[in-house]
Amino acid sequence: MAVYSMTGYASAQLSPGTTSAGAEGGKAATGTRLGLEIRSVNSRFLDLSFRLGEELRSHEPALRELITARIKRGKVEVRAAVEGAAGELAREPTMATLQRLSALQDTVKTWLPAAADLSVAEILRLASAEGNTGTDWGEGLLQTATRAVADLLAAREREGARLATMLLGHLGQLRTLAEQAKPMVPQLVEQQRQKFLERWKEAMALGEGSATPEAAQDRALTEATAFAIRIDVAEELTRLAAHLDEIERLIKKGGEVGKRLDFLIQELHREANTLGSKSAALELTRVSVDMKVLIEQMREQVQNLE
Repeated sequence: MAVYSMTGYASAQLSPGTTSAGAEGGKAATGTRLGLEIRSVNSRFLDLSFRLGEELRSHEPALRELITARIKRGKVEVRAAVEGAAGELAREPTMATLQRLSALQDTVKTWLPAAADLSVAEILRLASAEGNTGTDWGEGLLQTATRAVADLLAAREREGARLATMLLGHLGQLRTLAEQAKPMVPQLVEQQRQKFLERWKEAMALGEGSATPEAAQDRALTEATAFAIRIDVAEELTRLAAHLDEIERLIKKGGEVGKRLDFLIQELHREANTLGSKSAALELTRVSVDMKVLIEQMREQVQNLE
């Protein structure tokens, strides 16, 4: 199953009289066409908004049902309107329409004498809208929306594949950094143990010093043990490896994995922070910083996945 991004765009048009809902360029007697656009960006949940023309608003529930059946997350905006076909002249108003508009204007000016007269452009627009009132766009709107949703899902799938490839690449880099960190801890413990032994030998040479050789040796061993415990990052590296394996499994599985991946990225960041806080050498600090940079890049991209 594919991984889907929440970012995408699609559009579709329909002219009355075309041979199918997907055909474009066919001219109808009304000189109008239906245009529909769908845009989506990332969001924690599915957030739908509609901007529909007056003649299409009654079809919003059907559009909402269609989209929620296919899209689960994202801020989705749907725009649809009936407009004049590109390149066509304005529809010529009939005499009856002109008489009706004139009568309506006279009625308005009776109550609102200061109201402005209708302009030629406004008359043509109202006449065109009146001429289109008989067109039922319901079936055509749903067919056009179905095609646009399919195109949107295809765009989100392509973007999701790109993000999945990037995430898998970052997982490989994190595994490489973890492998670099593993041998550092034993080396550091051994170096510190040698230092403690040197201090113990110095204490033995004191002879009449305030601390007996046995007490000095016990303290050196205690400090060495405490240091080893303090810088031991084996548990963090083990948990980090488990999180990386789970992230890779989810990406390859696909589907609605965005929320689970977001949680796992937070866990990765926690382990990288702990690794840095236990660092006793510049090399281990560098590994922790490099990990956090990669994890932050992954977090930004995971938030775009459905």
